[in-house]
Amino acid sequence: MGMRLDEEFGADRVLQIETDDEENEAHDTIDGDDDSGSDLTNNSPQAPFHSQIGNHDSPSWPQSYRKSMDMFTGVTPPSLSFLKGSSLLSSAYLRSQNPTPQHSLCKPLISSQSLDKEDVPPLNPSKLSIVSSAIFSAPELPPSQQCSYTQSVLNAINALCGIGILSTPYALKEGGWCSLFLLLLFGVITLYTGILLKKCLESSPGIETYPDIGQAAFGLFGRIFIAIALYAELYSSCIEYLIMMSDNLGALFPNSHMEFAGIHLDSYQMCAIISTLVILPTVWLRNLSLLSIISAGGVIALILVVICLLWVGVINEVGFHPSGTALNIAKLPVTIGLYSFCYGSHSVFPNIYSSMKEPSRFPSVLFISFSIAFFSYLGVAVCGFLMFGENTKPQFTLNLPAKLVTSKVAAWTVVVTPLTKYAITITPVAFGIEEFLPSPQLRSYGVSILIRTLLVFSTLAISLSVPYFGSVMSLIGSSLVMLVSIILPCACYIKLTKDRITRFQLAACSFIIMVGLVSAVIGTYSALTSMA
Repeated sequence: MGMRLDEEFGADRVLQIETDDEENEAHDTIDGDDDSGSDLTNNSPQAPFHSQIGNHDSPSWPQSYRKSMDMFTGVTPPSLSFLKGSSLLSSAYLRSQNPTPQHSLCKPLISSQSLDKEDVPPLNPSKLSIVSSAIFSAPELPPSQQCSYTQSVLNAINALCGIGILSTPYALKEGGWCSLFLLLLFGVITLYTGILLKKCLESSPGIETYPDIGQAAFGLFGRIFIAIALYAELYSSCIEYLIMMSDNLGALFPNSHMEFAGIHLDSYQMCAIISTLVILPTVWLRNLSLLSIISAGGVIALILVVICLLWVGVINEVGFHPSGTALNIAKLPVTIGLYSFCYGSHSVFPNIYSSMKEPSRFPSVLFISFSIAFFSYLGVAVCGFLMFGENTKPQFTLNLPAKLVTSKVAAWTVVVTPLTKYAITITPVAFGIEEFLPSPQLRSYGVSILIRTLLVFSTLAISLSVPYFGSVMSLIGSSLVMLVSIILPCACYIKLTKDRITRFQLAACSFIIMVGLVSAVIGTYSALTSMA
């Protein structure tokens, strides 16, 4: 939907809805505005989101969240350049901005004087939309495109079917066979909370992202709190990528070690440093659209790893051997964290919804993607545990016999996959940090590279300090995923619909919040204890 700046508020940039004529004019001027979901939000009984908040509560940090998270949905066209460069489309947007002084957080990372001088028709500053203002904050990212139903399903599956599948056999071993009920329970709950996020997005026009939902529900504090939680979840996922790569590289080269200046590095430490150095150039890329498209093949990579698992079990005669206990209450908190991690994709769902051509079909997208994810996790958990029993490791790839070609294919697939996902995962965090830079001079490509480099090496330091894949995953699942995917969607929905929520919905949301809080406390304590 076209939006315009209210000149009465000046630099506060309060957005209002345009008339139909203005909307058409804006569409002719800015091709590619994201209009998904407008039909649903027009019927909302509430006032528009940006007119609900006051002069001092206008959307602030993080302004770059929407566009940076769109990389996860793969809706951007392929383009590749380094931080020093800029895409033609982004340059066109930047050159057309009004020279009126604006808040420092709204200034581009690279000044328009450093860009090329192509002739571009000027835009009316009163017709800037939320999407264009996001591009203004993060010029590296091109405008969003609308996705078909099939694309949306694939995006949701790609978001859900992640590295958590590697630990499901270990989770089953720790919790026992009855713990599979928790895998189903968390799947049903997170499916429901995903639908709640859709209803929150529809509660008022102008709400497009998870931080927007937090601001509409709890004000500026809610926006900042949710943004920090989302960025923490992304940052911790990068730590898991490094640990995963290092573990599997160490298994491929178990006898490797290094002595340097009196410091001894074992195979894990050496592989962690090598993995970091290989990943580092990818985070310097300014436009990550190509990596976004490649990373969408993560589902294919996981399918290949699962095929390798089944191949080893059936063809290579490792076989399936029934074992295990019905329920291990002492280890159940670890299982809770690992299972909940598998469904931690709610930070991406608002972007998938907003990018859809038919947003009303979003619930069916979630149902299909969650069903596929659940049966994939269930199948791998059962097969992996039956194959390796009590010897099952936090990553089943580490259990595969090292001498087999199939095992090497699985290990290298797990090593290569994070090379495309790491940069896309850490970039939203980098953009969020760069928004705090006080002056345009500090928003140069050199400073951007420095911030990203420091982020990468900080994840290396943590992965070397706590090289426990299963425990770190359980900690992320118990704390951050419980918060982002279970507790906050219910809390925001209750707040936004307090005048019309039914008793059943209130009871269901309250129950889910209690389950999330209890699971978070128990799981977090158990994960921290295991790493001590």
